[in-house]
Amino acid sequence: MIAFGPVPSRRLGRSLGINNIPPKVCTYSCIYCQVGRTMNMQVDRRAFHGPEDVVQQVVNKVEKAREMGEPIDYLTFVPDGEATLDVNLGREIELLKPLGLKIAVISNGTVISRLDVRDELMEADWVSLKVDAISERTWRRANRPHRALSFDAILNGMLEFAESYSGELVTETMLVRGVNDSDGDAAEVAEFLADLAPTKVYLSIPTRPPAQKDVQLPSENVINLYYWILRRRIDHVEYLIGYEGNAFASTGDVAEDLLSITAVHPMREEAVREFLVRAHADWSVVRGLVEQGQLVVTEHEGRRFYLRKLQARPSRSARCPPDRGLDSDRRLGFSAHRGLTP
Repeated sequence: MIAFGPVPSRRLGRSLGINNIPPKVCTYSCIYCQVGRTMNMQVDRRAFHGPEDVVQQVVNKVEKAREMGEPIDYLTFVPDGEATLDVNLGREIELLKPLGLKIAVISNGTVISRLDVRDELMEADWVSLKVDAISERTWRRANRPHRALSFDAILNGMLEFAESYSGELVTETMLVRGVNDSDGDAAEVAEFLADLAPTKVYLSIPTRPPAQKDVQLPSENVINLYYWILRRRIDHVEYLIGYEGNAFASTGDVAEDLLSITAVHPMREEAVREFLVRAHADWSVVRGLVEQGQLVVTEHEGRRFYLRKLQARPSRSARCPPDRGLDSDRRLGFSAHRGLTP
C-alpha cells in the first residue's frame, strides 16, 4: 500500500501518508528501528514505483477522504525506508502540487549532500531531518550507516539545505540510554542545531520493539536535562514520544490535558499551578497522577518539573504491527527509521 490515512499527527495535523520506498531499503540500520534491521542497505537513488502510479494512489485516497468529509492537512512522504532514495521523489512532488495540499517529507538526511536531493526537497512545504548525534562514533553506533556514507558530508549538506530552504524545517533526535543521551551529546547536538536553525526540534524515544534487543529508554530525568540543554540554544523544542491522541486538544478533562502537555513539554511546578487555576482545578489532580505513576517529578537547576511517565515498551513477542500513524514511532526516527513518528 503506497497511500494510507489520513492519520492524526502531532506535528502535521491530519496527514495522508505516502510509502514510496519498499521495506526495508535504507541508508541506515538504526539500533532502535521498529521495522527491524535493514535488509537492503543502499545509498544510490533509483526508481521503486512509477511516479504516475504513486500519484494516482494518492489522488484516489484524497478523493475518498474528501467524499467522507475527512480533512487532510499534509501529504507526507513517510516510507518504510529512506524517502530520498526514490529517484522520482521530485517528480512525485511536482505531480501532487495541483491537489492544493501541503507536502511534507520525513528523511534521515543521509543523501542531502547531493544537489539533486536538495533541489527536490526545496519543493516540499515541510521537511524533517534526523540528527541523533554529532560525534561520528556515536552516529555509527546509533544509526549503523552504510559504509559509503560520509558523516561530514551529511552535516554540511543539511547546513547547505537550511541556508536556502524557504519551507518549514524541523529535526528529530532519537535518544537511547547509554548511547547518545549524555550531557556532552546534548551540548554537541545543540551547537549544531543552533547553526542549522530549524523551525522546531523534536526529541524522541524508542517506544516500540527495536531492531537491537538491548536498546533501552533514557530516564525521565535524563530526557528533561537533555531538553534544557537544547533550550539554552534553541527556542522551540518538543518531545515526540509516541503517545496516542491529540497533544493539545481541549478535552474538558483536566488530567488528560495535563498529560497531553507534559508528553510534549516538561512543565515547571509554577506553570502547573497556573494551569490548574485556569482550569478551575486543584492540586489533587496532580497528586493523583503522580500516585498513579502517570506523572513523574524531576528537578533541574533548582526547579521542579513534571513530565508524563514514559510508557513501558511492549515485549518483542507481543503482537505489534508497524504504526502507520505519523505521530508514533515511525520516524520514531524519521519514518525511515521507524524508531521515531509523523
